Amino acid sequence: MCPMLPSPPLSTVISCASLPVVVICGHQRIRGTRLLPSSAPQCPLLTTLAPGLRRGVLGREALLLFLVSKATAAVGLAGQLVWEILTLFQVSQAPSHSQDPSQLCRYYLWEEGTGRPIFISPSLIAHPDSMGAEGHWVTPLTRTVGTVFSFISRAVAMAVPDTVLCEGQRVPFGPGARVTRSPPHAGFPVPGKHRAEEGLWQGGMKVEYATQIPARLEGPGGVQGASPSEAQPRWGLGDLFQGCGPCRVGCTPAHDTARRYRYYQNVCTQSYSFVWWDWARWEREIDWMALNGINLALAWSGQEAIWQRVYLALGLTQTEINEFFTGPAFLAWGRMGNLHTWDGPLPPSWHIKQLYLQHRVLDRMRSFGMTPVLPAFAGHVPEAVTRVFPQVNVTKMGSWGHFNCSYSCSFLLAPEDPMFPVIGSLFLRELVKEFGTDHIYGADTFNEMQPPSSAPSYLAAATTAVYEAMIAVDTEAVWLLQGWLFQHQPQFWGPAQIGAVLGAVPRGRLLVLDLFAESQPVYTRTASFQGQPFIWCMLHNFGGNHGLFGALEAVNGGPEAARLFPNSTMVGTGMAPEGISQNEVVYSLMAELGWRKDPVPDLAAWVTNFAAQRYGVSHPDAGAAWRLLLRSVYNCSGEVCRGHNRSPLVRRPSLQMNTSVWYNRSSVFEAWRLLLTSAPSLAASPAFRYDLLDLTRQAVQELVSLYYEEARSAYLSKELTSLLRAGGVLAYELLPALDELLGSDSRFLLGSWLEQARAAAVSEAEADFYEQNSRYQLTLWGPEGNILDYANKQLAGLVANYYTPRWRLFLEALADSVAQGIPFQQHQFDKNAFQLEQAFVLSKPRYPSQPRGDTVDLAKKIFLKYYPRWVAGSW
Repeated sequence: MCPMLPSPPLSTVISCASLPVVVICGHQRIRGTRLLPSSAPQCPLLTTLAPGLRRGVLGREALLLFLVSKATAAVGLAGQLVWEILTLFQVSQAPSHSQDPSQLCRYYLWEEGTGRPIFISPSLIAHPDSMGAEGHWVTPLTRTVGTVFSFISRAVAMAVPDTVLCEGQRVPFGPGARVTRSPPHAGFPVPGKHRAEEGLWQGGMKVEYATQIPARLEGPGGVQGASPSEAQPRWGLGDLFQGCGPCRVGCTPAHDTARRYRYYQNVCTQSYSFVWWDWARWEREIDWMALNGINLALAWSGQEAIWQRVYLALGLTQTEINEFFTGPAFLAWGRMGNLHTWDGPLPPSWHIKQLYLQHRVLDRMRSFGMTPVLPAFAGHVPEAVTRVFPQVNVTKMGSWGHFNCSYSCSFLLAPEDPMFPVIGSLFLRELVKEFGTDHIYGADTFNEMQPPSSAPSYLAAATTAVYEAMIAVDTEAVWLLQGWLFQHQPQFWGPAQIGAVLGAVPRGRLLVLDLFAESQPVYTRTASFQGQPFIWCMLHNFGGNHGLFGALEAVNGGPEAARLFPNSTMVGTGMAPEGISQNEVVYSLMAELGWRKDPVPDLAAWVTNFAAQRYGVSHPDAGAAWRLLLRSVYNCSGEVCRGHNRSPLVRRPSLQMNTSVWYNRSSVFEAWRLLLTSAPSLAASPAFRYDLLDLTRQAVQELVSLYYEEARSAYLSKELTSLLRAGGVLAYELLPALDELLGSDSRFLLGSWLEQARAAAVSEAEADFYEQNSRYQLTLWGPEGNILDYANKQLAGLVANYYTPRWRLFLEALADSVAQGIPFQQHQFDKNAFQLEQAFVLSKPRYPSQPRGDTVDLAKKIFLKYYPRWVAGSW
């Protein structure tokens, strides 16, 4: 964030009154007044402000700076000034950026009289992957009541809220309300000084000052609260560690403990979504994190480069190290000890680029006051360690994910072995030397792997060994543990076993992620993790699958239930999807809940408002469509709810596929009709076009299930004509239409997905290797289809060249079976299907990376062909 700056003289403020807003666009480091339009007078205020900016504007972003005085804080006047200057600058300063509101990804208010920046974090910020095909920001920036500042050509809004949250209390904020401090202080805070959080804007919008002195929020009714915080060494956007540094997670802060953390990511997200990202894409993601108030997130890039240094120092050869690491698309499971070797090795350039990337990610996260979670040693080692240290005590673990021991069966150091603290401290010391530390570390020893022993003494010793290796390097270390192991194998993890793990780390030094709390919470059966602090997390998505899915009722009420649980140790909320870029409504709600004390009182009204903000205008049919989706695809409940798309469309076909869903399909088709009805009014919105495509994709997914049921019934009845009719529509009409539709949006292109992988390479051979990595993950997930289609996606190119040929092969086999009067041989079909699947992975055709066709026209074409049959009740 920008450092504190000296207050400009009052005469400067007055002379620049006609220029209170500056839009800075471009790719160069900021250099004072040269950024003014050539027609504008030179403003000394900018000369004062510009040197204080810590970094230039890099990539596709801009800074929007406001200079506001208490006099102009009145809604009407401030709105008029901002409108005039935005219009001026958008036209005359940066025409190349003027039509791209997505550039305005950071917002700072500078308070007149102190020069302090205020970071504004809106409650509803579009995820970078939901931007339009041209990069336009597709979502209005707030949900709050107040004057709306709008650009001429885009529906991007920013509002002054009518209330502020301060120390958990909502107070009026508008004309007459102001933030004050006494005495004013213009310096930049330094570690260890006091800091006070002065308020959170309604609906998740945050106003934050970093100060060294007590502050108070005044409204028409007088002082409304806010007390000084205790000294602590971290500050910035979204930092709610007030009075409670990470090394004291269990202490009682001045604010609401249950909302201290807003966590983001899953270890698997690193591979399913982030694996091929460059800095420009990471920068957009961190902006999104900041604007949604994320203050705790994994930062795990580059760790293999550190491990390589450690292994070489221990005496392993480079060949042995290369044989140990998986390929890039599977590193998440190598890091958790599930896999080794598979689809590797890592090229030397990978390590170099990932180190560079990690430094930039950490620098930006820390500049926003986020706490990055670094990796630590969990106990897994390469087999080659046994060559260098023949006496080392290791256990060969069982296989994982249907892989044989060529790629799984990791080696786990015994907790009492003297090499455990040596390797653990070597790694962490080298890591901290390279990247610095914020004192929170992640490690997962038994992720989806059964420990060698169920004895509490062993589990306690294994846990203690991991923790002691951390504190040998960092005495303030806190261990962030994914609680997935307790949920995934409940038959193993009984009360004694769970208690052994939780009790082996001092209370407050273990921070547990209740990873799947919206569906299968663990805190309820562990007495709130036996006193260890935990974060209530929404997992939601598995494998990065496409498909409309959510449990919004459970998500909405879950954090409050956890907070009110007897002797609750909840310290925050989190979003922990395995893959992103889907179902944005779910994440918008979860992000807002991180700021709310109570659930959203009316979800139907909330989604209606969500649609209006998302499209820039309210439309009754669009709102009705979203309410139908809320009651259907977004209303899954109970333990059966898993965000893993098991639709027949994306599975290897068989006669045993389950097509049941938890919702009434008629709601999906009616929502489809309503959204199409609103297209004439909303088609200019990139967000609307994305949602229309996604809902049409979902409708086609439902149609595939219905045509499959019809074909299966025809096969079982030996009705060849009916089988050919249903199968012909499914494989030769419906799936090609879906592929064409997906091809109209860059976010649904296989070509874009594979180009990301290729762009990470430094040679053609390396690009081919990365592309194969990516293809394997999307399809076979192993050399033999070991976790087949787990990471399925519905992408143009993948539908046409992977799913469609497989469906045609299946339906032709069924037809041949009926025609010849012989049973269908599933085993033989699986062998033939594997040949198709493997051929796709190993092939090298290039796919379009630019969209083709008009989404609205293509969606309407599919609708007009298939919706009437649904209405007629043909199924």
